[in-house]
Amino acid sequence: VQLQASGGGSVQAGGSLRLSCAASGRAFSRHVMGWFRQAPGKEREFVAAVSWGGGSTTYADSVKGRFIISRDNSKNMVYLQMNSLKPEDTAVYYCAADSSRMVLTALRYYDYWGQGTQVTVSS
Repeated sequence: VQLQASGGGSVQAGGSLRLSCAASGRAFSRHVMGWFRQAPGKEREFVAAVSWGGGSTTYADSVKGRFIISRDNSKNMVYLQMNSLKPEDTAVYYCAADSSRMVLTALRYYDYWGQGTQVTVSS
């Protein structure tokens, strides 16, 4: 599975952005899809993940209620709708794919990674 993230940009606090991740390769629908982020000087951290069929999602506490992850298996796409953005959301955002059935949050379970897209939130 090859992943290409897009949709990042600069926005003021309180604004919204929608990230997209296009997947190529076989069996996209049989991968859990996740979003992670890495701020300067910090470790990469989990943001959100969605199950194979899209019916189960999980979020980091820091984004719960503000971000929504979704997927469209017919288009091999996964999305991250980010609302009420805060300066602390500033980071490079990565999409990732995990071939297991469980929706997991640890980086080590994800087999495939996209190149990242920059999100900058100004106060």
